[in-house]
Amino acid sequence: MRFWKFCCLLAGASVVAPAWADHAYALWGQPKYPQGFAHFDYVNPQAPKGGELRLVSNLRTSTFDKYNPFTIKGSAPAYLSDLLFDTLLAGSMDETATGYGLLAEDVQVAADGLSASFRLRREARFHNGKPVLAQDVKHSFDTLVGPHTSPAYKTMLAEVVACEVVNERTVRFVFKAPNRELPLRVGGLPIFSRDWGAGKPFNEVVMEQPIGSGPYRIGSVNFGKDITYVRDAQYWARDLPVRRGSANFDRISVKIYKDNTARLEALKAGEFDLMRFFSAGDWARRVTGRKFNTGELVKGEFTHKQPTGFQSYVLNTRRPLLHDVRVREALGLALDYEWMNRQMFYGAYQRVNGIFGNTVCQTSGLPGTQELALMQPFGKDLPPAAFGPMTVPPRTDGDGSLRANLRKAQGLLAAAGWTVQGGVLRNSEGQAMVLEYMDSGEGGQRTVAPWQRNLQKLGITLQYRSVDFALYQQRLQKFDFDITSIAYQGTNNPGQEFADLFGSAAADQEDSGNFPGVKSPAVDAFIRAMVSAKTQEQLLPACHALERAIAHGHYLIPQWSANTHRMAYNAWRLAHPSIIPPYSNGEGWVMDTWWARMPPLNAQTAPAVLAQEGS
Repeated sequence: MRFWKFCCLLAGASVVAPAWADHAYALWGQPKYPQGFAHFDYVNPQAPKGGELRLVSNLRTSTFDKYNPFTIKGSAPAYLSDLLFDTLLAGSMDETATGYGLLAEDVQVAADGLSASFRLRREARFHNGKPVLAQDVKHSFDTLVGPHTSPAYKTMLAEVVACEVVNERTVRFVFKAPNRELPLRVGGLPIFSRDWGAGKPFNEVVMEQPIGSGPYRIGSVNFGKDITYVRDAQYWARDLPVRRGSANFDRISVKIYKDNTARLEALKAGEFDLMRFFSAGDWARRVTGRKFNTGELVKGEFTHKQPTGFQSYVLNTRRPLLHDVRVREALGLALDYEWMNRQMFYGAYQRVNGIFGNTVCQTSGLPGTQELALMQPFGKDLPPAAFGPMTVPPRTDGDGSLRANLRKAQGLLAAAGWTVQGGVLRNSEGQAMVLEYMDSGEGGQRTVAPWQRNLQKLGITLQYRSVDFALYQQRLQKFDFDITSIAYQGTNNPGQEFADLFGSAAADQEDSGNFPGVKSPAVDAFIRAMVSAKTQEQLLPACHALERAIAHGHYLIPQWSANTHRMAYNAWRLAHPSIIPPYSNGEGWVMDTWWARMPPLNAQTAPAVLAQEGS
C-alpha cells in the first residue's frame, strides 16, 4: 500500500513519551463524561448479573462455518465480534463521535495531528490470561490491513501509515495527514491476541476459537445452528466506568431459523426472548398470540436519534443498460412509494432522501457558497442538476401523480435513445430493456411487484430473481447483478468508509462496498475533503457536496426508513433501564444494558411488578 512509504521516514525518529492526560477523545467539542465519571447515564449500575438472554440471529445466513469474523470467505456466528473483542476506546450510546478509554487508559493526539498514542491498561487481559500488550495491538492492525481480510478495513485505514510499538504498553498510530476522525477509527479496531492462530496465514484461521478480551467467550455450540456466549466472571474491565452496568447476562444464546415465518412462530412459542422487526406487515398484523395477550410478550417501539441510513435499490452502473443517468432517473420515477406505504407498509415509514438523513450532514435547497467552491472544479463530471436544488424523491400524492412521473420518465428514456416498439422499450440497436432484480430475502417479490407493473407501462421488463444467500453474497462480491436492495447504515460522522462505498478505487475492488460502481473524480474529491476536515464547519460543505453528487447521479433509488427500533420481547424474563439512549442500535443496547429477571415473573407476579415499572 502507498502509505507504507512513510515508514522509512519515521522509523529512525526518536520517540518522546507524550504527556498523558486524556481519558477520552471527542471528534468535536468536549466529551460528555468527565475524567473519573462513575458510569454512563443510561445504564443501571446495580443491574443484577446472571440469567440468560435468548436471541435469534440477526444475520440472513442460515448457518455459520467459521469462528473468524474478519476473513472474507465463510460466515461467522451472529454478534461474535461485538461480544468477544474489546477495543482501545469504547463509544457511548448517548453522544456521537466520542471514545472513552477501554483497553487504553489514555489517548493523546499529537499537536500536529499526525499521530495518536494509546497507553494500555496494566490490568487488561485476554481470555487466555495473558496481558494485552502493544505488540498485540500492532498485530491486530497489521492483520486487518493485510491480504486476508475484508477490503473495507484497508479502505477505512488507508490514511493510517503504521502502528508503532513505543514500549510494552504504548502504541502510536501514524497518519498520512491530520484527520480528526482517525483517532476514533483506530481506537475502535477489534484487538485480538497474537496467539490466535499463531503460525498460520490468517485466512487459514477458521475453526480456532478467537482469543479476545471482551466480556464474553464462546460456550456451547451446535455448530452451524446455535451458539451460546458465556460471560467471563473474571472479565478484566467489569468495574471500569465504560463497562459498569453492562454485560449483565451470564449467557447469551443465539438461535438460527430457516425463514421469517419459523422465527416468528418460535418467538410466539417462547423459544427465545427478543426479536427485532423490519417488516411493517409482520409488526402490524402478525405479532399477536396468547403470550402477547397475557403480557408475557410485549411489543416495544423504542424511539432513537440514529441516522436513518439510506436503504435503497442499488443500480449497478457497470451494466451497459444502467450506465446513462437518465435511464437510472427514469427507473426511480416508476416507483410509487406513497401507494406502497399506504397499502403495504401501514404508513409506518418515511421516504429516504440522500445519504445523510436525520443528521446535520443532510442537505437541502440550493448549494451554499462553500459547497459550490468544492463542486465548480468538477462541472463536467457532475450532472447539471446537482448545481440546483437538492433532489426530492418523486411523489404520487398532493400535486404529484404516477401518470405525470411516468410521462417524465418517458421523456428521459427518449432523450437517452430508447423508444417503445411493439410495447417493448428498445434502443437504436433493437436491444430490449430487460433488467434483473436479485434478492435473497423473503417477501421481496411482494414489494417489487408494484414497481415491476409500473415499469412495464414504460416497456421495461424487470425480472425478479430469488437466490439463496450464499449465491447472493458471491454475486454481490463480484458485482454480478443489475439491481438489488441494500440497507446502508447511516452515520453522524462520515469519513473514510465512504471511499469504500463510493470511491473510484473501490469500484474495481472485488468485495468492496461500492455496489453501484461509482467512478467519479468529483465524488473522490468530496470524500477527501470530508476526511481531511479539521472542523465541523469544513466537514458539512463536503458532506453536502457528496450527498448532492450521489443523489443527482441516481445511483440509488431511495426506499424507506423508520425512527424506532421495533422489538418484541419477553417482559417476564427481561428488564431494561428506564433511560433509552438516543444512539442505541437495537440488539446491541439489549445485550449491553438489559438484564435477566431472577426468578422470571409469572402470571401472578407480573401485573404488580410491570405496573410499578410503568411497562
